[in-house]
Amino acid sequence: MAKANMAPQTLLGFAALSLLLLILAVEPHQAYRTRSISFGKKIVVGDPSKNGICATSVIANGYKCQELQVITKDGYILSLQRIPEGRGQQGDHSGTKKQPVIVQHGVLVDGMSWFLNTPKQNLPLILADNGFDVWISNTRGTRFSRRHISLDPSKPAFWDWSWDELVSYDLPAIFDFVYTQTGQKVHYIGHSLGSLTALASFSEGNLVSQLNSAALLSPIAYLSHMNTALGDLLAKSFVGEVTMLVGIAEFDPKGIPATNLLKSLCDYPGIDCYDLITAFTGNNCCLNASTVDLFLRNEPQSTSTKNMVHLAQTVRDGVVAKFNYGRSDYNIMQYGDVQPPIYNLSNIPKNLPLFLSYGGQDALADASDVGNLLDSLKFHDVDKLSVQFIKDYAHADYIMGVTAKDVIYNAVSAFFNDHS
Repeated sequence: MAKANMAPQTLLGFAALSLLLLILAVEPHQAYRTRSISFGKKIVVGDPSKNGICATSVIANGYKCQELQVITKDGYILSLQRIPEGRGQQGDHSGTKKQPVIVQHGVLVDGMSWFLNTPKQNLPLILADNGFDVWISNTRGTRFSRRHISLDPSKPAFWDWSWDELVSYDLPAIFDFVYTQTGQKVHYIGHSLGSLTALASFSEGNLVSQLNSAALLSPIAYLSHMNTALGDLLAKSFVGEVTMLVGIAEFDPKGIPATNLLKSLCDYPGIDCYDLITAFTGNNCCLNASTVDLFLRNEPQSTSTKNMVHLAQTVRDGVVAKFNYGRSDYNIMQYGDVQPPIYNLSNIPKNLPLFLSYGGQDALADASDVGNLLDSLKFHDVDKLSVQFIKDYAHADYIMGVTAKDVIYNAVSAFFNDHS
């Protein structure tokens, strides 16, 4: 696998992606164990029932929607939206329950990222219109999930987690809640980091007893390739700028340092920042300009610096492993070994129905990296693994592409129906 200087474009998160590269030089035990600082305007959550996803993006379009809360075993209060049926539908009177689908976003965005196109073009409402019971997950730390039973998001303890905790706590809490509420096994859709956390969970045998099938869009596991000039510059230069992040527990990509750094990089010869999404995610084929504007008004979202460091470790080490504390004594205390345990993706149950879709223009879920993932699944049951390659698609097309319904979403719906 490639080393860290080949990695930037594989790290996730659209316009905020650049700052993640700076963390590659931070020792992980320093990055998360100090004070919490955030720059720029803070997001005020308020009452999710009034200004949340349901009110602004679902009910406003004529669909029923419920704002719900799920508490993880480590105390985080997650926002969850349920769209029980399609527009104008009045429930199912056939006696057959609708199939539940959990829809999980990636890093540095939240559940709103699925709703930026019209109802006929966005995935959750398409699924609802196709007869599914849709549940939108929002990861800890994002604007509607900045809550805990005892911890304050202004304090560093709130941000002491990485994607390991999303594997161990967030996904199980969401799965348990939906499974209990519906009495049915669920289907799962994960984009980007939402695919990595699912794959890691499945590799340990978790969630699979509650799962019918999973669709992984722009699937992220192995991270080692890049192909844009901006990413290359960020990898080879400005390593010293990472000092601004030391001691910051909350990673706020809307902060002043992030903005200033990006502006300075865009002044470099040969760097074209006219279209930032293309500069970071690849040449997306099918984005509507108004949708991109809406995206930039809603995203990116905060996550923990520890989470970003963990992603950088995934790049550096060339394996999918638990968080490395950077010191053997810390790792021994946490894991009983000097090295963190590996998530062995070859252990994913071979009869678990999986749908993977990746794009030929994706600078994040690069085709070569997806090839490494598919190699881990080479012994998967042939009738349980469906792989779709879309030559013209890049990372953002999967959640905002105006052609995604015909190209991807209908295929996902058909896959779910075939594996219910």
